[in-house]
Amino acid sequence: MEKVCCTAIVLAGGRGKRMGASVAKQYLMLRERPLLYYSLEAFEQSEVIDEIILVAGKGQIAYCREEIVDKYGFQKVTSIVEGGAERYHSVWSALQILAQRDQKSGYVFIHDGARPFVDGQIIQRAYEEVCRSRACVVGMPVKDTIKIADERGCIDMTPKRSLVWQIQTPQVFSADLIVPAYREVIEKEQELLEQGIQITDDAMVVENVCKCQVHLVEGTYENIKITTPEDLKIAEIFVEERLGQ
Repeated sequence: MEKVCCTAIVLAGGRGKRMGASVAKQYLMLRERPLLYYSLEAFEQSEVIDEIILVAGKGQIAYCREEIVDKYGFQKVTSIVEGGAERYHSVWSALQILAQRDQKSGYVFIHDGARPFVDGQIIQRAYEEVCRSRACVVGMPVKDTIKIADERGCIDMTPKRSLVWQIQTPQVFSADLIVPAYREVIEKEQELLEQGIQITDDAMVVENVCKCQVHLVEGTYENIKITTPEDLKIAEIFVEERLGQ
């Protein structure tokens, strides 16, 4: 299999309101290093990834460059851009770099910087799948029974548990698929909002614009997103276990 350029977009622009901290969650310290460090380190060490585009929050580009990229020596970070109001705006900020290059080949890994436990094996599995299918997302089968509620807060239906996955990141796509798909979403943003369509992940963009099948790739149950103080406590346990290996 001939290796093509693989770009990781790491999103670090979230405000983290549910964390209840004065510092954005991706900059909270976890074992004396910022949360964002861990996901950047995974992509930095992966043989799959050629470059990293880091998406910072408003006014945080200098901080990210000085206190994270330069401080910890991340050589693969080629660009730091400012994110937008919504997640999809932030992704588009990074994708525009590829669009300006007119890059039509290669693969794009889009990852939430608040998921510190992505690892090389997850990245490798996602790479192998995107080479086959052009579009895939990392996730895991749910452990609990899921209920779909109606507008009154009552149970409407119970989907078959074996078919329900909890979606994670990275979400990985062929560059010639994801760049034009996001461009179309941005151009039709107002129309989508009027229709009540909310874009909450990258797979939705491809599903809605390209009508393309998105394949599922197993991540790990450790690949959690740090959203609340409880998540941070769990993350501390995971880090302790890794350091103990």
